[in-house]
Amino acid sequence: MTAIKKPAPESDAYRITRLMRSASEMMEPERLAAIQPSRISASRALLGRAIGGRWQIICKRFDIDEKGNGVAEYRIDIGGWRFSFPVYSFEPSPHGRTGRIIGRSWDMMGALVEGDMSQADFETTRAELPKLYEGRATPGTLIWCRSNRSGRFFESAKQALQAGRQPDVAELAQTCYLMRNTGLDGNGTFGTKTFLAYEGDHPLRWSLAAQMLCAYMMRVFAQDLLQHLVRLASPQAPAMAKDLRRFLGVGNGSALGLMLFVNNHPRLIERWLFIREEAIARAKAVMPDDEGSEIAKLLALVEKAITFRTQDRAAYENFTRSDVLAEELQVIRRAVADLLDRWRAGNRFAAEPFADLAASLEGRVHAEAMETLYSLLIELVPEEADALVDGLVIDEELTGRPEMPVGRLREILRNDYAWAFRLDLDIAAAERYVWYKSVTAEEPRRGPAAEVGEDVVNLGLDLPRLVVALDRDLATVDASLSTARFLLAHPQHRAIVTRVQALAGTSLHSPHADIMSGAFTPAHITRLLNVGIHGIDKTRDFLDRNLRGVLFHGAPIPEDIANGTADDLWFYPSEPNL
Repeated sequence: MTAIKKPAPESDAYRITRLMRSASEMMEPERLAAIQPSRISASRALLGRAIGGRWQIICKRFDIDEKGNGVAEYRIDIGGWRFSFPVYSFEPSPHGRTGRIIGRSWDMMGALVEGDMSQADFETTRAELPKLYEGRATPGTLIWCRSNRSGRFFESAKQALQAGRQPDVAELAQTCYLMRNTGLDGNGTFGTKTFLAYEGDHPLRWSLAAQMLCAYMMRVFAQDLLQHLVRLASPQAPAMAKDLRRFLGVGNGSALGLMLFVNNHPRLIERWLFIREEAIARAKAVMPDDEGSEIAKLLALVEKAITFRTQDRAAYENFTRSDVLAEELQVIRRAVADLLDRWRAGNRFAAEPFADLAASLEGRVHAEAMETLYSLLIELVPEEADALVDGLVIDEELTGRPEMPVGRLREILRNDYAWAFRLDLDIAAAERYVWYKSVTAEEPRRGPAAEVGEDVVNLGLDLPRLVVALDRDLATVDASLSTARFLLAHPQHRAIVTRVQALAGTSLHSPHADIMSGAFTPAHITRLLNVGIHGIDKTRDFLDRNLRGVLFHGAPIPEDIANGTADDLWFYPSEPNL
């Protein structure tokens, strides 16, 4: 009698790969737009490290008059590293004030600088920052930043405190911030330190960490400025309640430029999406303990998200309203609660209960609700997720392989870009759009090709048409021909060939879309960057192009971080009950 062979045990690596979603599931723009903030997002990842390391943020001086003119300086100690954050504050003025990059008047300008800052560098930065594109940063400068007050809500909170009462939570909850970021510039711009020059043990070496620390310091300064102005006018005025300080974040606005960022940073996009999917897969593979503690934790997090959505006062134009998502999350809550009941009753036959849970809900609830569940699942594997974020130190240079036979190049093209060949690229002239830089506004724009004209340089990456055109020419030559010889005859394909070869074997780097079509919605990709990668909450859309939201909504304040009382699960905050 022949013995039946048992199947070989599944390796952990294979299991995780099996539980990850495919590019065809992930890379449609609508699905990318649905991704929610998570522990992998840059702002939350930064706070996780700050909380774990008990970073110290100390105000060294605050010389600002009653109108808001003056300077302040902060020191940030991160382990053995020290950073300075100089602030140059100005009285709000309507002249030249705008949230766009053409602005020349801001309520606050600041910088993130390595080490203790000399007085000479402090004054040089004061002179150079207002020049913006014509200015030059001092050595050791990582980021230049600027922000504006939310005029109505800053003033309302100021008047309330001066009158001896706490600000109205319902009013502030309409935006959830006192100041809004209007620019975070680094990585070589204006002479700042390039990301590639960060030392191996630099605490801000992983992608977007320095920018997020600057954004957090904007929030710190906004609250300090409010309290300072209140006390100048009314020395006996109360301090803003700590729960309200935690509730308020820093505002953020973004527009079409983020589409070009995605085009130009395929390795970063691919790596971030990959590690998020890996973290989710690792969570799906978790086996709960006998009490179902992990299921109970997930249930509590879903309930927290429901409360957050139920209390959301933001007005949404085209994105799904929070009250709708709250109802969808109730469906998820019931499924998680049912899993917990069955688990505690001894029904533990599922080998992968969290994977089964996700599979049972996919397609039953809105994509944003589903992505909320995936983000919350990551909290079941916090250490593994944090370790994955540490790997976001990326060399983004794309290098081609001139020795590759064109037959192999065409195989990669047909496999990795199969989605491009399925698109209908023969669109009417009236539906063709181009991406360009506005002469008057100095910022990216998108408009109908017929209206923009032929003289404008198209900044958008027409990836699917480049791929199809390359494939068409590859089909005309011998498959054994080297890429180098092919490019000698077809030099117009050099850029797309390099991109295809450099990204071969990866699949999460480019949205599956024709961004030149009038049917494409730019806000979908802007939202991927804002919400998923940056970690912005309550992102509201305007005209399907511009987005506004809030960073560090609910985050611990500096004293929480320094004294070790910060809650690691600070996100999705409830409105303070003052």
